[in-house]
Amino acid sequence: QVQLVESGGGLVQPGGSLRLSCAASGNIFSINTMGWYRQAPGEQRALVAEIDNNRNTNYADSVKGRFTISRDNAKNTVYLQMNSLKPEDTALYYCYYWNSGMYYWGKGTLVTVSS
Repeated sequence: QVQLVESGGGLVQPGGSLRLSCAASGNIFSINTMGWYRQAPGEQRALVAEIDNNRNTNYADSVKGRFTISRDNAKNTVYLQMNSLKPEDTALYYCYYWNSGMYYWGKGTLVTVSS
């Protein structure tokens, strides 16, 4: 089992920045992918960004150039730096951990972009 704890969500004005963190614990394997999905009201959960243990990254088109994903393998932690936030970025952000076909999810952290 893998446990994920997210932090860093909150209310921010358009154009502002937030940094999300997700710490993984439990049965962690060195080969894995971690990342973030988000779900806005009335919409399906969608990939935001992901990073593997070799630090290869993948981003949704809507966040390219604004969001940066990174990780600290020693701390089993993944970060999402979100800049130039827009109201359409408002959503519940979920951290995930993947290894050998198994997904584990955090409980989510709410990001609200509003003036």
